[in-house]
Amino acid sequence: MHQQESVSPVAGDATRRNAPDQSRDWRRVAYLVQLSRALDAMEETRLVPEKKVLYQFSARGHDMAQVLLGQRLDDPRDAACGYYRSRPLLLSLGVDVADALGSSMGRAGGYSDGRDIGVVFNYPNMTGASALPMCGGVGAQYTPTAGWAQAIEYHREVLGSPGHEHAIAVVLGGEASVATNGFWAALTIATTQQLPMLFYIEDNGYGISVPSSFQTPGGNIAANLASFGGLHILSGDGTEPAEAAALVDEAVAHVRRREGPCLLRLTVPRLQGHSFQDTQTYKSEAFVAAEWARDPLPKLRSYLEPLLDEGEWDAIEAQAKADAEAARERAEARPVAAPETVTRHVFAEPGALQTMGGQWTRGYTPPASSTEPRPEGQRINMVTAIRRTLDGEMTINDRVVLFGEDIGPKGGVHAVTLGLQEKFGDRRVFDTSLSEEGIVGRAVGMALAGLVPVPEIQFRKYAEPATEQINDCGSMRWRTNNRFAAPMVLRVPGGFFKCGDPWHSQTNEVAFVHTPGWMVAVPSNAEDAVGLLRSALRGNDPVIFFEHRAMLDDAWARRPWPGDDYALPFGRAKRTVAGDDITIVTWGAMVPRCEAAVEGRSADVIDLRTLMPWDRGAVLASVRRTRRCLIVHEDLKTAGFGAEIAAVVADEAFMDLDAPVARLTMPDIPSPHNPVLLDWAVPSVERIRAKIDELVGF
Repeated sequence: MHQQESVSPVAGDATRRNAPDQSRDWRRVAYLVQLSRALDAMEETRLVPEKKVLYQFSARGHDMAQVLLGQRLDDPRDAACGYYRSRPLLLSLGVDVADALGSSMGRAGGYSDGRDIGVVFNYPNMTGASALPMCGGVGAQYTPTAGWAQAIEYHREVLGSPGHEHAIAVVLGGEASVATNGFWAALTIATTQQLPMLFYIEDNGYGISVPSSFQTPGGNIAANLASFGGLHILSGDGTEPAEAAALVDEAVAHVRRREGPCLLRLTVPRLQGHSFQDTQTYKSEAFVAAEWARDPLPKLRSYLEPLLDEGEWDAIEAQAKADAEAARERAEARPVAAPETVTRHVFAEPGALQTMGGQWTRGYTPPASSTEPRPEGQRINMVTAIRRTLDGEMTINDRVVLFGEDIGPKGGVHAVTLGLQEKFGDRRVFDTSLSEEGIVGRAVGMALAGLVPVPEIQFRKYAEPATEQINDCGSMRWRTNNRFAAPMVLRVPGGFFKCGDPWHSQTNEVAFVHTPGWMVAVPSNAEDAVGLLRSALRGNDPVIFFEHRAMLDDAWARRPWPGDDYALPFGRAKRTVAGDDITIVTWGAMVPRCEAAVEGRSADVIDLRTLMPWDRGAVLASVRRTRRCLIVHEDLKTAGFGAEIAAVVADEAFMDLDAPVARLTMPDIPSPHNPVLLDWAVPSVERIRAKIDELVGF
């Protein structure tokens, strides 16, 4: 159902004549707005000039409407994700004021233990609505919130989890953020699936120095979405207490009633610059004066005159200032985190479970597993091995959810998911819109809500639009100091297959390795694919599961089924061929080529199997014995992962070497399409063999 409304129940002088709505705790509203103002003033006049706060974003002008919204987020399964001007909402959710200030000061504790900017909030709330981890990038908050909304419905309709009947997801954004990919991806997800999601857009007229009209025609996203299907639209003045309260109530009630998503646009003034350093020279004096004339604080005071006399208002203001001062004292008393702790919580650590996110925080215990394969039956290809593993884990764990482009009835462009939707239904295996930002961002929100999302990116190159979400997901555990984590398994096929091209044949695994917080699996055969995928699905970290296209149905890569309980630990390489004269380090589609190249020669061939972590110990032990090292990979040579291996070998085994550490890779070009050109570019058996002979004869 689509509706568009512009609701203005009361405005201007009429606001002052009506008694406040008694369903709200208006004293609490007054206190929180005053507290937000006191914190802003303290930072601007003292803490920033004293260089105790390095990044400051005032919420002055945005504050009242945010507090009104926060008051209505009272379901323990509610979640909100905001942006750098969302502190009033956090205060209304109950965040410790000393955490808010201490985080801005980079002190120990708080949102991140000093690891992230203080305005990048997160709040795992076990007794009420949580604030999902915010991001520094504009628009990055939208798709994870859509994922949380979808997880609410999954918990309610598929898992039958109690307490999700009225829960909603709320995302906050400024008017400039409506131009981002994340906004449109989330809007598509929420409307096509009719999710319980509220888009709360604060329109202050400027994105830093750029007017709203640069972001959307005419500067009014609500008007421009008038014909957008499946979206309830509300728009009004966020500075008028009665009007803003009524709009917030209607928006929240609409979503709670499961009548579809809602977009609420409230116009508010930005009463300070974009940040403390912004002098707003791009605004005229008359414009700034007009903004201050719309300040919601005096309007709130006037509106509450029937409820609060002057003395009580002043007392609330004094209490808010006193509480802000006390919070400052507590925050300044906190130390800076010990520098040596800053390397912790990149990945999950034994005995240190995150507060929120992933199946482990929901009581999951992995089934018993074996690190040794027990081969059974005929040899199967990698496609079958991956599909059978997904099938098995989905059968025993109803939190596992598969999605991506064309993975439903079609079964994926590589047929990996063929038949899974028919078996498990379209709630657990479903197609998505064509948006990689939406696929990965949605997975982040679902993982935060306790599911095990298994998104698929059709080809490695197509992951580029999702880069921001991939980076934000990987850094989440670290930047929240283990308060949040979003474990998932991101399946990414790539590499050459019969032919190549710049769009479907890229590998570039090193980009994932260089993204902190992601484990990276690169299986070369069916057995390893089973073991690594099962470990990933049962683990507590996000995993990139790289499926090489050339190996999916390759005869060499076929192996017997290794058993229903086989789980291969990450960071454990395999020596596939043993010898004495040289160590060859490789992975993926280069493993069979290296094995063929060493026929008639004495060489160790080491299949790394995972690149993050990688088995340094196995490589170094082999190199110290053979005294030579050749690294073979399909990716480009410059800054490829082979450079990291070469550097480690040179650093730690230099005195053991009888020849230079060598790399054999593709040249620094995209993958060429014509098979003749491709065969020339990709390391061949002949070139590998020649390089081995050169190094052994050095």
